[in-house]
Amino acid sequence: MSKQTYGLVAEFDSPGTVLQAAEKARDAGYRRWDVFSPFPIHGMDKVMGMGNSYVGWFAFIFGAGAFIGTMGLIWFCNDYDYPILIGGKPMFSAPMSFVPSYILLVLGAAVGAFVGMIALNQLPRHHHPLFGSKRFGLASRDKFFLAIGANDPKFSEMEVRKFLEDIGGAHIELVEDND
Repeated sequence: MSKQTYGLVAEFDSPGTVLQAAEKARDAGYRRWDVFSPFPIHGMDKVMGMGNSYVGWFAFIFGAGAFIGTMGLIWFCNDYDYPILIGGKPMFSAPMSFVPSYILLVLGAAVGAFVGMIALNQLPRHHHPLFGSKRFGLASRDKFFLAIGANDPKFSEMEVRKFLEDIGGAHIELVEDND
């Protein structure tokens, strides 16, 4: 097992200080950084430049595919593959086919949302490198953390450590990934 540097993580005491630190990280030009907090911090998504999630597009594509696929299957079976003329009724009827197609649309959208969430979160990853940090467990209680990843183009361990010290970070720790 080779150890690889994941990044540096710094601890902050309040949501205001971590929000200011995030603004400074953004202004300094860092691109691969994240903030960890025990609760949502108002305005953090704007500071981080986060837009809407793409999970909705996964749900839309899977749902539309399921709806169109179900309508096509019903048409193929009733009108082309095995037509049975019963009482002069049409071989394919959109109102009759809507209910099962709609049900599968909902199922397809749910599956799409699940697949999108798994794919976009890069799961399954059974153990995140930050969990190996000694103090990172406090992120679920009362501390706030800013992590700058080693995959950032501006990453240099000494420069990032100095930057985190300058913006008020405490307990700065190098995090290694054991992949």
